Formats: sequence, C-alpha cells, structure tokens
Amino acid sequence: MTENIEPEPQEVDEGRAPAPTPDDEGVHDSVQPDDEPETFPRKYVEDLRQENGKWRQKAQRADDLATRLHAALVAADGRLQDPTDLPFDETHLDGDNLTTAIDELIVRKPHLKTRRVLGDVGQGETTSTSSVDLAALMRGGR
Repeated sequence: MTENIEPEPQEVDEGRAPAPTPDDEGVHDSVQPDDEPETFPRKYVEDLRQENGKWRQKAQRADDLATRLHAALVAADGRLQDPTDLPFDETHLDGDNLTTAIDELIVRKPHLKTRRVLGDVGQGETTSTSSVDLAALMRGGR
C-alpha cells in the first residue's frame, strides 16, 4: 500500500515576498532595466536611409521592366487583341505559365481574342482592270 504524501503548507509572511522556487531562480537576474536607450550616430542612420532608398529605386525599376516584359510577351503571343487585357503576374514570366494564363483568359472571355479580317471586305485600295466607258453606258440604257 502506498502512502499519499503531501507537502506541508508554508506560512507566508504578508510583509515580505515569498521565497523563490528553483524554477524561478535566474529568471529575474538576467533582465536588467536599461538606463539609456540604444542609439546610433546620425550619420550612420542617414547612410542607411540613403542606401535603402537606392535599393527601393532599383526594385521599382525592376518591377517596371518586368511589367514591360510581360506586356511584350503577351503581344508576341498574338492571341489577345490588347496585351493589357491580361493583368501582370510575375509567375507568367516563367515557363508555360503565360500560355496557360492566356488560354484560361480566352476561355473565360472569348471577346478578348484577336480578330483578323480575311478576304475582300470592300475597304481600302482596289485594283480595277477595266475602265469606265460613259458612251457604252449611255448606249446600254442604263
């Protein structure tokens, strides 16, 4: 038969803090209040901001070039009337993703597909082999 052993309750003096347990030791010793906040020299911060600004400008330029490349690739494909109908997506620049995206767009919105007119539609310059003979028209009764 096992005996149930319970720890004896400790008396707590309300005027002082309880004694630390082994789990609490070392936790409060490592935390020290900072007397002064950590600061950097003004010149160093300005240099960092300038460098960051240059990187932002380069990133913006790369984004602009990627957008132009996307539009050029869509135009080169030739299946859309207007290359801007397919919104820019960076994944379109890799592999067959562009072809798949154009296929899906044409299925969803067939009116965006390129329309090519074939044959003689009655517009533009035409070559005529016969000349108009007014005398023959008058004789014919027309």
